[in-house]
Amino acid sequence: MYHDTALPGAKVRPPREGRSNGQWLVDGHTPLNHNEEFKAEGNPLDVRARIETTYAREGFASIPADDLHGRFRWWGLYTQRKQGIDGGRTGTLGPDELSDEYFMLRVRLDGGQLNLEQLRTIAQISTEFGRDTADISDRQNIQLHWIGIENVPEIWRRLEAAGLQTTEACGDTPRVFLGSPVAGVAADEIIDPTPVIRRIVDTYIGDPEIANLPRKFKTAVTGHPSLDVVHEINDVSLVGVVHPELGPGYDLWVGGALSTAPRLAERLGVFVTEAQAPEVWYGVVRIFRDYGYRRLRNKARLKFLLAEWGVDKFRQVLQDEYLGYALPEGPAAVASGGAADHVGVHPQKDGRNYVGFAPTVGRVSGSRLAALADAVEAAGSDRVRLTPHQKLLVLDVAPERTDALLAAAEPLGLTATPGPFRRNTMACTGIEFCKLAFVDTKDTAAAAIATLDAALADVRLELPITLNVNGCPNSCARIQTADIGLKGQIAKSADGDDEFAFQVHLGGGLASVDRDEPGLGRTLRGLKVTADEMPTYVERVVRRFAADGTDGETFAQWVRRAPEESLR
Repeated sequence: MYHDTALPGAKVRPPREGRSNGQWLVDGHTPLNHNEEFKAEGNPLDVRARIETTYAREGFASIPADDLHGRFRWWGLYTQRKQGIDGGRTGTLGPDELSDEYFMLRVRLDGGQLNLEQLRTIAQISTEFGRDTADISDRQNIQLHWIGIENVPEIWRRLEAAGLQTTEACGDTPRVFLGSPVAGVAADEIIDPTPVIRRIVDTYIGDPEIANLPRKFKTAVTGHPSLDVVHEINDVSLVGVVHPELGPGYDLWVGGALSTAPRLAERLGVFVTEAQAPEVWYGVVRIFRDYGYRRLRNKARLKFLLAEWGVDKFRQVLQDEYLGYALPEGPAAVASGGAADHVGVHPQKDGRNYVGFAPTVGRVSGSRLAALADAVEAAGSDRVRLTPHQKLLVLDVAPERTDALLAAAEPLGLTATPGPFRRNTMACTGIEFCKLAFVDTKDTAAAAIATLDAALADVRLELPITLNVNGCPNSCARIQTADIGLKGQIAKSADGDDEFAFQVHLGGGLASVDRDEPGLGRTLRGLKVTADEMPTYVERVVRRFAADGTDGETFAQWVRRAPEESLR
């Protein structure tokens, strides 16, 4: 049977009344858990000085636990998983046992924007310090692996010389801003979000006043009608709309997040001008800082506060306590502008093209990025952008140079004409590097893509079917918002041994991917699909949908009415 999590407030319950929940403006600042204790000892950003002056010189063994597993995150550093530890031990070992003496380094790319110097800098760091690893995440970051602590200061020096940073790329902070990858160039753009993102990042990222939040805080800003920043699953989103009297501006959404208690964001029903947007964002993040729950980490996201307060109270507190003025009523954002992943060749407003490429589940490498930089330069461009769908765009390509760029990208594993599963499959880092994962994701998904694009070549679908593969329950690959979402877990084989498998979620979707209505997928209880079985299972379900679906019916609609045996 199904467990339906389609409602905005599903599975999200505020903490019990009658006890301190660690809300600063209600309960005071007394730390209620160890994470709050080490944050209260001083600005976590101060750990950078210790990295540069002590740890990089004295080595990994010199790093104390609160810095290693806590404050390092404020500078984009996580210890990566020790090689050879199988998924059956993920839930039984502590962080020190799971951690290797190497780091994942997350390069913060607000709006996913890169110029050629920056692209080449990341490529060189990858090849010189990261064993040629590089992954495009669905947060528009690039993640590097195998980073040694002794190299971190030099890596920062190179990144910052190119105008890049890792500041607050992780931790209980305002993390990277998702931004429309076609900002400023798309012919059908409502408003260019670049000025708003730049003003907020330049003003507030690294500000100690908001460097200690209850947990992570995710932001998305777009002015494109495709709604290309998955705004429904961010803590705060500004989505481009046109007010009938005030002109272009933003529709404000708050309280979205996934993980084990998924909730879609809700509109506050207000219109925000471009000039107001930084102040409104700052108001929302300070509400989270001051009223967010800090007692339990698993109840510390903004979505839990919204579940308790409701939209009307949240709006009132924002206006009365943080802005000092009322925001006008505004129109709702509606998807009306094509595919949100921007794959393919598209005209810009200036007559040039932007070209969207699909790597396989975001996996690239430093050497590939370096070769791409050469191809981009040959095409006369200086601008590359990453997308929230693990894709990569090249802007400002003259029409007469477009074919040459397409040809140069193909040997690099980048195509602008991918098969449907190559285009619409995402995967998180998985057990290869992540300490939380139970299963392999990248290689498993890549193998499935090759199988499915070949096996289903005869099936013609009106809309694409999205496949998201996640290594653990935390939903970094957004399994609840995919047509087919697969959550990694350990299962027992017929002979009683551990084997990695996937729990199946079906029928999720967001407005940005042309669904009838946004909603979270349903869990098919009792169904576990092994990695070997996964391509066969997906093919079986897709063929049943192709045979049984009616004209114009989406996969999500079919899932809601299909008999259970059709979904197994």
